[in-house]
Amino acid sequence: MTVAIAGAGAFGTALAVALAKNGREVTLWARDADAVRTLQKDRMNPRLPGVHLPDYIDISASIDTVYAARIVLLAVPAQALRGFATDHRSGLSGKMLVACCKGIDLGTLAGPTEIITSEIPTAIPALLTGPSFAADIARGLPTALTIACRNDPAGVSLQEALSTPTLRLYRTTDTTGAELGGALKNVIAIACGACIGAGLGDSARAALMTRGFAEMQRLAMRLGAEPDTLTGLSGLGDLVLTCTSALSRNYSFGLSIGRRESFDRVVTVEGVATSKAVSVLARKLGIDLPITAVVAALCDGNLTISQAMNTLLNRPLKEE
Repeated sequence: MTVAIAGAGAFGTALAVALAKNGREVTLWARDADAVRTLQKDRMNPRLPGVHLPDYIDISASIDTVYAARIVLLAVPAQALRGFATDHRSGLSGKMLVACCKGIDLGTLAGPTEIITSEIPTAIPALLTGPSFAADIARGLPTALTIACRNDPAGVSLQEALSTPTLRLYRTTDTTGAELGGALKNVIAIACGACIGAGLGDSARAALMTRGFAEMQRLAMRLGAEPDTLTGLSGLGDLVLTCTSALSRNYSFGLSIGRRESFDRVVTVEGVATSKAVSVLARKLGIDLPITAVVAALCDGNLTISQAMNTLLNRPLKEE
């Protein structure tokens, strides 16, 4: 069964390499024909230096190669997912569509599988998420992820099709919990990066991670997620990774805020839009998410680091 990956960024390319090395027929698609020709010629993606793309990965700019696959991994940013699904609705109809992004749509406050369902009702939506860096996956380093699909038989098929000797997938039917874990940890990672960048220390970061995890659980439970999901790979596991490594784009963006440095915004930072979307959602639901609200204000430039710190530290004392 051929797997197509729509999106030749670092993560999409890494998945293509991992699956191809495991003997899977893989098509890697990008809309930019010039970029595709470069990838075909050099067999290397500049976003994954030192990683060779095997010759048996079919790299293409023809969307028909994506339509021909039964399983399609959508390696596009969260804020671009709805547009992509809308533009390619007919060609993706009836496919097993696996979103590989982590975020909440700013316009509709929907997660990836909800977007797929609303735009392509005949598709089987799923989500691939969890603690991972593209470079680790591409180099064959041991990585464990979550494949979330409400259709459990389809989830089993995806788990078997996408697992490799070094990429181990765990299955869940709780798409809500998996989506929120992957999305919300990006917001907390920005907060932790800002904390370290401003020199506030590791103890403060540990507090932000812990209280941030409480916020993740609070919102997820309100929206119907299963309690155990947030303590798994797609929640706590991803939170630990992205809040402690400068390889995380969200954490690095937070570092730049704390250090008052510029940041290359060509790089997608999913947590920025997600912080704004979740803040709106929390207000609608009447849920208190103080760290998320502070991150949204920091990203908009409406708070300084010292103001953000004072906002959080001057909150009323309470039980944990």
